[in-house]
Amino acid sequence: MATHLKNLSDFSHTTIPNGKGLKFGIVVAQWNAEVTGALYNGAYQALLDNHVAKKDIKIIEVAGSFELIAGADLLLSHKNVNAVICLGCVIQGETRHFDFICNAVANGIANVGIKHTKPVIFGVLTTDNQQQALDRAGGKHGNKGTEAAITALKMAALKNEF
Repeated sequence: MATHLKNLSDFSHTTIPNGKGLKFGIVVAQWNAEVTGALYNGAYQALLDNHVAKKDIKIIEVAGSFELIAGADLLLSHKNVNAVICLGCVIQGETRHFDFICNAVANGIANVGIKHTKPVIFGVLTTDNQQQALDRAGGKHGNKGTEAAITALKMAALKNEF
């Protein structure tokens, strides 16, 4: 793992836009709840820390990472949000299921963003084991949920420039 020596959630080297007045959706998978709950907590707190009002954050839960695609599409079809953060976790198993799900989720999330012309952020962990997932969900390598929220703030600010 290329992250073995660093915390990827360090944003001291960059400017984070103020989220005041922006609206965000968070779609979180229930599967691997210990991990996705930590991702959600990181994302939610990062939005609050950067001045997004609680009332401007819409949260929906879906069954698993594959369903993040439909959740993001439904959210963008029915709510006025500046960006959507998709949070999930797929852990390698003994079958090729991992490969199919990871590929479908990555492509699906990208396609939802293109369809709606809004940022849809890929905050999905794809790890070899549970420990790697925990390390990236608030553990020694930071929190992918926090990173996804910061990315959403940056992309929403960028979109507002056009």
